[in-house]
Amino acid sequence: MRIFKENDTLVMGLLIGASFPILGYYLIDLLFSFLTSQGLMDSVTQSSAGKRGRTLLLMGLCSNIIPIQIMNSNRINNVLKGILIATFIYSGVWLVYFGKNLL
Repeated sequence: MRIFKENDTLVMGLLIGASFPILGYYLIDLLFSFLTSQGLMDSVTQSSAGKRGRTLLLMGLCSNIIPIQIMNSNRINNVLKGILIATFIYSGVWLVYFGKNLL
């Protein structure tokens, strides 16, 4: 945690907040693909392919909870602000893109 306390900047938080959901998305997608190939999970049908993509993106976005909790517990406030700003931007983009399908 010392490296974050020395680099307690908003830019560092934006970088973490922008990259963690992308990494989370690919890890969750990899897990789903593995479970599907092993036969432990049903393969995606055409009607639910959009729902699965929307859910994967949302789960990737929620993976930002991990660095948010770490930065909050260690009182690294500027990095935390950057992560939250990136999360709100991603959430807004997700809502604009999928909002019409939800309502």
